[in-house]
Amino acid sequence: MADEKIKAALVQSLAPQQTKVATAPDMTAAPQQVNRTTAIPILDRTLGGGLPSGSVVYIFADAKSMAEVFLYQFTQARKTYYFSNERHPKYVARDIKNYGFKADNIEFADIYSAYYITPQGEMVDNVGNEFVDAKIVEFTESNLRKIATEGNTDVNLIFDSFSFYLNLNVNPGVIKRLMNVIYEATKNLNCMSFLYGLKDTHERNLENEILKSCDVIFEIEIEKTSEKISSLLSIPKLRGRVPSTEMLKFRVGEGIQIDTTKDIA
Repeated sequence: MADEKIKAALVQSLAPQQTKVATAPDMTAAPQQVNRTTAIPILDRTLGGGLPSGSVVYIFADAKSMAEVFLYQFTQARKTYYFSNERHPKYVARDIKNYGFKADNIEFADIYSAYYITPQGEMVDNVGNEFVDAKIVEFTESNLRKIATEGNTDVNLIFDSFSFYLNLNVNPGVIKRLMNVIYEATKNLNCMSFLYGLKDTHERNLENEILKSCDVIFEIEIEKTSEKISSLLSIPKLRGRVPSTEMLKFRVGEGIQIDTTKDIA
């Protein structure tokens, strides 16, 4: 009798509590896409006038390539909400100015201080703390929702870096949720989002999920020869358009300077 009661309780616990009924999706017309400048004229021409508004762009870069300078130049195109988690915002702002750019139109979300610095101003080591890591994702999402309620459309959302989130000790579902919040905010505002991630650093399956979700991929790599080092940009993914098959050579000078010659050998 006891065994039968146990079996009955087990069957009841495994039975679905409530059947979810699929509802009709919201098919309200999505915002009309327009070209948004990158503030890099040659890159805009390569892209056919700029990037489509409402795009989530992943900057997939070699750590040695100084790809963050792309982010700095993107801030010159429009008002930017800059999520800084690897360094204090004051140092990012200083570097932006060192390249001759203005930082007046940038509003920083100081993820760095929220994660690494106590209210008393002391540095803490939170690496690997699952509770703290989950909370910093929630803090980021809270900032995103606040921005979304402001309703500004011609803005940038920059995450420097997204590798910071991929390195957190959280369930992969938490990162996917963050990605969904970024994606929905970008689409609803019809704005631009730029996620900076390092190559050859993260767990491959999760990284591929992020790359799949993004609308545009800028892949940045370093090519070394016996005589010189070259920085190369390719755009293998451009959702809704035909991606460029060109490899663009660039160097970091006063911002990003793209070589207009065709030979990149």
